[in-house]
Amino acid sequence: MRPSSPAQGLHPGLKEFRPDGLALTRAQNDIASPEGGILLAQGVNPGRTLRRFLLLFLLFSACHHPAPEAVETEEAVPVTVATAHAGPIRPVITATGQIKPAIGAEFLVVPPQEARIAQFPKAVGDHVRRGELLVRFEIPSLEADASARRSDLARAQAQLETARQNLARLSGLLERGIAARREVEDARRDLAQAEATVSEARGATSAAGRLAGREVVRAPFDGVVVTRSRQVGDIVDPSAPDPLLRVIDPSRLQVEAAVPSGELGRIEVGSQAKVRGSGFPDEAAHVIARPPAVDPATGTALARLAFDAPTRRPAGLAVEVEIYGPERPAAVLVPAEALVQEGTQTFVFVVDAQKKAHRREVQAGVVAGGQAEIVSGVRAGEPVVVRGQTALPDGATVEMAETGEKEEH
Repeated sequence: MRPSSPAQGLHPGLKEFRPDGLALTRAQNDIASPEGGILLAQGVNPGRTLRRFLLLFLLFSACHHPAPEAVETEEAVPVTVATAHAGPIRPVITATGQIKPAIGAEFLVVPPQEARIAQFPKAVGDHVRRGELLVRFEIPSLEADASARRSDLARAQAQLETARQNLARLSGLLERGIAARREVEDARRDLAQAEATVSEARGATSAAGRLAGREVVRAPFDGVVVTRSRQVGDIVDPSAPDPLLRVIDPSRLQVEAAVPSGELGRIEVGSQAKVRGSGFPDEAAHVIARPPAVDPATGTALARLAFDAPTRRPAGLAVEVEIYGPERPAAVLVPAEALVQEGTQTFVFVVDAQKKAHRREVQAGVVAGGQAEIVSGVRAGEPVVVRGQTALPDGATVEMAETGEKEEH
């Protein structure tokens, strides 16, 4: 068959190759003829051009294919799941603290003024009984002052006796008409003045005696000596930075815990607590005083806790404290490892009946004891992924394995 004549208005440099082998000249910018042919320039390999056209068509189709929202995985992804359940949970506030004596359970011995240590019988670690001698000072100035006050009192008492006798004598003479009334009145004034002098001397003597009594220091309670800084014969002064002796009552020890300021709202007087660490068994305690102020330098505040039973921990020991907030009895709980944190958002992967894992945003509450409270986003009874959720696509098919942990309902 001969090729047909060129169509009117076609560019002479192009030909149309038809399926039947005929070639017709077409416009330069045309690609396909109305009959389904392909236009090629003269001298171009039609097979190569066809392959290029098909490749361009496939690339164009792939670029305009809509992306799916969920990923369909060909193989199931192995994950470990746990079932969300309702149960009790309470917040736990962790803090560091130190063992310290309670108010009134610590006694510091300092000299009343410059003195010499005459007796100092107790050493560090010794137990003392109430009223037992701790230290006796020698303070010459106090002894001299007390002696002078006693002498003043003795003179005043002698003058008082003389005034009484003089008044009695003059009163007798007045009755016999020998003494004048004025002399009796003067004697009465002298007696009143002597009585006032004796009263003043007694007060001064008592004060001097009390000062002199500070030379002897006795234990105000049963306790143990924890520090001693000087020896017998030393001259000591009250301006020294350290006390001579420190005695504490080991049965009345407490904990001072530095609580972060952001946790203060969860602490109440009576809140239960646990004291841990330092090689001793855990001990129960409770809050007896909320922090009155926050240290702006550290952002913490000191809370005081008392032990439920006497402790064997020594004073000054550093400890860890867990303070328990109010319990939430019916919270929706999941293992804390199920939470996926991305910035300020929290997610979990929930598995549906078709074994597909769906990423779901949740609002988490209290996290304590390996459990996390879910305020919203998950219901009790729904299975959540606890292991294997890293890089898990939303909507992926999963192969579930139970955690094997016994859940507490």
